[in-house]
Amino acid sequence: MPRHFPSTVAGTVEHEIVVTRSRFLTTIVPVTGVEDADRVIAGVRRRYWDARHNCSAMVTGVLGDQARSSDDGEPSGTAGVPMLEVLRRRDLTDVVAVVTRYFGGVKLGAGGLVRAYSTSVSETLDRVALVHRVELTRVAVTAPHADAGRIDNVLRQWVQQHGATFDDPTYGSAVDFTLWVPQDAVDLLQADLAAASGGGLTPVVGGTRVVDVPTH
Repeated sequence: MPRHFPSTVAGTVEHEIVVTRSRFLTTIVPVTGVEDADRVIAGVRRRYWDARHNCSAMVTGVLGDQARSSDDGEPSGTAGVPMLEVLRRRDLTDVVAVVTRYFGGVKLGAGGLVRAYSTSVSETLDRVALVHRVELTRVAVTAPHADAGRIDNVLRQWVQQHGATFDDPTYGSAVDFTLWVPQDAVDLLQADLAAASGGGLTPVVGGTRVVDVPTH
């Protein structure tokens, strides 16, 4: 059974809500790791230097196994943790959320703050495009130049139909093709390639990697 990996977001999204005159501006950004997330948080702080709070939550790592949050002066547990819980519920990783609060003069109480910060992140995530991650297996195929054009067409069509990806061919004494294929489709590729080449081509199955697959 294929391994499950958390998704991430395709790009930066910003959204604002107002709760009892307090403004909550959310910035959600895809990141490559903790240091990248820290740079995003620092950038938001500089941008909204006059705000009372810039609370944050991040999840990083291909399995989403690293997480951190900050209440940034709000009562403990009322901002960063609720924000983090939203990211967790959405099954996301390599993402940072920063919620900037401009105080409106009316205290919201602990429950009100939890709702405001979690709603800010949730509504912003409703506006993002997701990038799913899947583990694909490397399959190498070497074809003689005389057959390369036809095999190229066969493989490109196959990739489109089976959730695989296709690297640019490498030309030498022969032509080397590299495909990244879902594990449960490797046997099918071998059979289809044998049929297309009259049994003349034998794919070589290699290691795996996790790749991003944008949703449409």
